[in-house]
Amino acid sequence: MNNHLTEHKYINLETYRKTGAPVATPVWFVQDQKRVYVRTIADSGKVKRIRNNPQVRIAPCDVRGGLLGNWELAHSGIVDADTAQSVNRWLRKKYGLQKMLFDWMGKFNRSESVTLFIELDERMEAKSMENEETIG
Repeated sequence: MNNHLTEHKYINLETYRKTGAPVATPVWFVQDQKRVYVRTIADSGKVKRIRNNPQVRIAPCDVRGGLLGNWELAHSGIVDADTAQSVNRWLRKKYGLQKMLFDWMGKFNRSESVTLFIELDERMEAKSMENEETIG
């Protein structure tokens, strides 16, 4: 899944307000064979929006959110505690000192974190592949 993301440090996570207006946020991420994972503040806007509407879009981006690839339709939710611990270890390995600094600052402001999973919508992924075959 998403092998094209492995070379990137950030993805743009687009969530939706109740009005349907999109909100894109560049975030750190890690991935396994099935999912992309993001760790964020538990009461952040993106978590509230995902709880209201799990449909999201993701695309590789730079630190400021400038797109470096195409948007992909997906859905998101919150992982269990064991998965969250694994994801946090993977993030530490990928982002090193930056991640440790963020964790340290989080202890001072006592923010609770939550880990989100993101799965591509297979139907949309298959449709996208069909379009590529038609175009190419």
